[in-house]
Amino acid sequence: MTSAHEQRLRTYSELAVRIGLNLQPGQRLLIIGPIANGGASLEAAPLIRQIAAAAYQAGAPLVETLWGDEALMLARFKHASSDSFSQHSAWLPDALLTHVEGGGAVLSVYANDPDLLKNEPVDLVGALQQATSRSVMPFRERISRNQTNWAVIAAAAAGWADRVFSELPPAERVARLWDAIARLCRLDQPDPLAAWETHLAALAARRDYLNRRHYTALVYRGPGTDLTLGLPPGHRWVSGRSDSQSGIPFTANLPTEEVFSIADKDRVDGTVRSTKPLSYAGTLIENFSLRFAEGRVVELTADRGDAVLRQLIATDPGAARLGEVALVPHSSPVSQSGVLFYNTLFDENAASHVALGSAYRFTLAGGEAMTDEEFAQAGGNRSATHVDFMIGSADLDVDGVLPDGTIDPVMRRGEWAMADG
Repeated sequence: MTSAHEQRLRTYSELAVRIGLNLQPGQRLLIIGPIANGGASLEAAPLIRQIAAAAYQAGAPLVETLWGDEALMLARFKHASSDSFSQHSAWLPDALLTHVEGGGAVLSVYANDPDLLKNEPVDLVGALQQATSRSVMPFRERISRNQTNWAVIAAAAAGWADRVFSELPPAERVARLWDAIARLCRLDQPDPLAAWETHLAALAARRDYLNRRHYTALVYRGPGTDLTLGLPPGHRWVSGRSDSQSGIPFTANLPTEEVFSIADKDRVDGTVRSTKPLSYAGTLIENFSLRFAEGRVVELTADRGDAVLRQLIATDPGAARLGEVALVPHSSPVSQSGVLFYNTLFDENAASHVALGSAYRFTLAGGEAMTDEEFAQAGGNRSATHVDFMIGSADLDVDGVLPDGTIDPVMRRGEWAMADG
């Protein structure tokens, strides 16, 4: 007899394969997790097995999983030589690249403890993150070009659930996190796949409006935030569903509530303050503020995680500049859940956000075919890293600057305020 949770995992797996990846018959699938952790958490195995079954039913000839184990990660910090953390896998970067260039789909499953490395030396955490990010940069470049269909989803796990629902009895936390994931991924709807099609159509309407306006910049104002963010000529607003280079429509994030584009790497000026903690490299960065001048971070403060944030920005020259800008209404289901997930996949869909590091090439007209130099000249940022952080709230106003200098209200108090709704 199938339990209710087993049935939910089956529905979730079907959603990931059909709406998320839109896996095609004959297409291989690789399931991964955070690369720095080695792969997908062992606690996600029940879901991943269901995903594999759904993928085979969709016509995949081979499904492979790259597994990771957080206990092994901690063992490295406890026992490995401190001068060894600049080393990375000798085979993984090439394996990821070979898979994508062969047309295989990629699904990343997050089920990780956001506080895993909070007690480890900051310099070693930073060295590991930088080494890993640089090693897989060619793979991330292919993803940024939508060279193949890819998606990111989540699975509940004990360490993550303990952080999110610390006020509950320990025995109830994982189940509560599963309930939250299911609700925000619309698994509680009578027909989840149909509900997703309706939702994606609504996001596409927002995308189309923004693309018709051809804004040259966005102006943000809110508590601790006074920022002007340039948008390069030819920028494209993208919503939940994109197309791979081979023409496969896919939905990269489940859940998704955002409409996003590319920031001009040289035209960001002013100060922006985070509105939610950032979970990065197994640590939390909280209550931080960044000041930009001519696109680059020139000053930062943080109540917690200051050293890790500074290491992130020092990854390479592009890590101190913005690559992505995304708009999310405060009324999004993730925001209204009242849950702080300590995980970018969910928290970025609760609030408008920007990303330090690499831009997605498909958010610039012709970006996929540009050389690195052409992309940079057009305003696109390149980096080994891409880290979203949340700046939206019920107190944030956003204006769009039209080519003639006219100002359009885009968001007021965190909600859409565009002329045609």
